[in-house]
Amino acid sequence: MWLADKYVPGVDFTGPIQNLILVGAILGLLNSFLKPPIKLITLPLRILTLGLFNIIINMLMVWLVDIISPELAITGLIPLFWTSIIISIASLIFGLK
Repeated sequence: MWLADKYVPGVDFTGPIQNLILVGAILGLLNSFLKPPIKLITLPLRILTLGLFNIIINMLMVWLVDIISPELAITGLIPLFWTSIIISIASLIFGLK
């Protein structure tokens, strides 16, 4: 989230670093509990799009965090898209996915 706040125009986080860590924890919890059932429900779409629908699912998770957190403001679909891409790449690099 910090990378998206720093490099993506349209993503603004106003708050201390502790709240940014909390936002990351909320995203992790949503990815742990809400993402698996959504991936199961959308399996036909993910097969038809050869896995590209995963980007939409990641955007949904980041959007839910944006709704939950008052300090995080993501304005528009393009910043939401790039934020989800940055988070996906960071998760891939760190092996958390």
